[in-house]
Amino acid sequence: MGIAALVTGAAILFFACENNLEKIKAFSSPENLPIAEAKNFESLLTDSGEVRFFIKAPTLLQFDNEGQSYFEFPDGIELIKYDENKEIISSITANYAKQFEKEKKWEAKNNVVATNAQGDTLKTEHLIFEEEKGKIYTEEFVRIIRPDQIITGIGFQSDQSLQNWRIKDPKGTIYVSTENTGQSGNAVTEEPDSAKTSGSNPAENKLEFK
Repeated sequence: MGIAALVTGAAILFFACENNLEKIKAFSSPENLPIAEAKNFESLLTDSGEVRFFIKAPTLLQFDNEGQSYFEFPDGIELIKYDENKEIISSITANYAKQFEKEKKWEAKNNVVATNAQGDTLKTEHLIFEEEKGKIYTEEFVRIIRPDQIITGIGFQSDQSLQNWRIKDPKGTIYVSTENTGQSGNAVTEEPDSAKTSGSNPAENKLEFK
C-alpha cells in the first residue's frame, strides 16, 4: 500500500476523532476513488530498530490522481511520538488529515489538538506540517494552553517537535494562578497586548522563523 511513505522522519506530527462525508468533500473530490483502503489502522513505526511513533486511524485511504499521490484520513488520526527512551514527547489529534506524498506536506483540519513534552497544548482548526522545512504552522486562530496561562492569537509557527513556537499576532494572555488562594477555582488575570513589552512576549517561545 506504500504506507511507509506516510511517516518518513518526523512527518508524524498529526491528528484523531470522527468526521463525515460532507467535511471530506471540501478536501477531496467525490468523483475520486481510492486505490487502497484500510480500516482500524494501527502501526508502530521504527527507526534503526527503535520505536518512534504510534499511529492510529479508523480509516486510511490512498489516492493517485493525475500523478498526485496522497493519503487521506477522513475519520481522523491519533499520533504519538516517542524519544529514544520510549517516553512520549508529543501527540497530535484531529478530525481530518491529509498527507501529500510528493510535496512531503501534511494538513490537519477540524479540532486539531497538539501537545508537547512540557504539557503545552495547541488548539486550532487547521495545521500544516512541511517535512523538509521541519516547520509546523497555521494562519488561523490558535489557543495555547499552558500550566499557568492561556495565550490566544492569529497565526502560529513552530519547529517539528512543538518545542520552539510563536504566535504571529497575539490577542491576549490569561494568567492562571497555581497557588492555593483559599478560594474555589483558580485566580486569573488577563494581560492586554498593549501592556506587553519587547522581549517578554509570552506568545513567543524561543524561536522565530524568518
